[in-house]
Amino acid sequence: MENSDDSEIYDLFIIGGGVNGCGIARDAAGRGYSVFLAEMGDLAQATSSASTKMFHGGLRYLEYYEFRLVREALHERETLLRAMPHISWPMRFVLPYTRGLRPAWLIRLGLFIYDHLGGRKILPGTRTLDLRKDPVGKALKDGFTKAFEYSDCWVQDARLVVLNARDAAERGASINPRTKVVAARRVGDLWEVETKDMISGARAVTKARVLVNAAGPWVGKVVQDTIHSPSTEGVRLVRGSHIVVPKLLDDPRACFFQNNDGRIGFVIPFEQEFSLIGTTEAAHEGDPAEAVCTDEEADYLCAFVSEYTKKPVTRADIVWTYSGVRPLYDDGASSATEATRDYVLSLDTKGPAPLLNIFGGKITTYRRLAEAALARLEEYLGKEENWTAGVPLAGGDFPVDGVAELQSRIAAAYPFLSAGAVLRLLRTYGTEVFDVYGEARAFADLGQDFGGGLFEAEVRWLLEKEFAYDAVDIVWRRTKCGLRMEAAQVDALQAWLEENR
Repeated sequence: MENSDDSEIYDLFIIGGGVNGCGIARDAAGRGYSVFLAEMGDLAQATSSASTKMFHGGLRYLEYYEFRLVREALHERETLLRAMPHISWPMRFVLPYTRGLRPAWLIRLGLFIYDHLGGRKILPGTRTLDLRKDPVGKALKDGFTKAFEYSDCWVQDARLVVLNARDAAERGASINPRTKVVAARRVGDLWEVETKDMISGARAVTKARVLVNAAGPWVGKVVQDTIHSPSTEGVRLVRGSHIVVPKLLDDPRACFFQNNDGRIGFVIPFEQEFSLIGTTEAAHEGDPAEAVCTDEEADYLCAFVSEYTKKPVTRADIVWTYSGVRPLYDDGASSATEATRDYVLSLDTKGPAPLLNIFGGKITTYRRLAEAALARLEEYLGKEENWTAGVPLAGGDFPVDGVAELQSRIAAAYPFLSAGAVLRLLRTYGTEVFDVYGEARAFADLGQDFGGGLFEAEVRWLLEKEFAYDAVDIVWRRTKCGLRMEAAQVDALQAWLEENR
């Protein structure tokens, strides 16, 4: 076993390369703290790439009186939008009124609170629609005549995580995907953390003043089996599954549907040619890494949406599914739907070296969670000012209303690209498109064509800059090119990666 440099004692050792772990790493590195982050798989491999991909306040959380969470999330929408206008953008949501479910007055009240609770400045407010006249009504069954339209934001969730990790690394953090923490123990006033390289099998020990457990759905397992720290706190594992089908609504807006079982669901424009439908909520048993969209969940989502749309959705329409396990703080709620989405930061000071366990949280509040985590650790690390609000992530250094101008610049620089390809690149890399494609003047300049719009130039960028390693990292997390690739093309990409490492 190798020891890390004895002179290197990190301020923070972070377990988990999801949105919370990478968000904390970025914030801490920007404050001048030394950071070591270990992730047993790829960055965003689990829950953080399996969300419904929204920066939203959580309209339905108002029903459970989660006003603090909703207020914080609503404030964050626009803060985050300004910092990453390439991977996040405004989206309007249409909520049809359904007789016999939530009454219209309750929906209007909820939307009024939603509009005014979070200091909205960029996003437009709620309006009422006549579905008999509005274009979105054409795809819905004739019985739906009235709807409410409100604002939230879309986000490329896995890219959000990777860009936070990149920013952290550029500020001095050591970011280590495929590095599993196998043991952690207090030795004097430090943590000694033993890790295993999941590729080479090599083991090492790293020392740190503070240990942060941001392992997501594995947070409880880490506490019990890795750190061996007694705790009465835990998480409630709730599986959320999604399906992707060819574009269902010929409209740039998303739809928010209510079901008669009290659940809600979304149909969201996805990757230009598709619709994303989700989500389910079911108690999850077993390893979170093995979460899949079950046949029952797929049938449920198809039937749910088909109650609203003229064109039924069937299992035959599904082109992709994904499922993630949400680590909700176990607050004793009676159902998964009612369990809190708020985060809980638990500081364990049973020994001289502190342990901070991160329970729960939602993607919209990851930046605020990072600030709160570092505030809890001020006694051990010192106090530094918050700094991340509005500071752009890589590629996001352009104004929220500058998308069209950037789109024109990309199209002019690379006239051989289709409009769809230009938009995909913009929504993936923002202003860094010009670094990814460089001086290319034709497809031939981009190197090998792997299919689905993915070329060697982009793959090399992802390997060198964004911690990618395998084909699945590239086609499903760094991009969504897998939606347009055949299995043989993905296999060919994997073979190329293995030959060119």
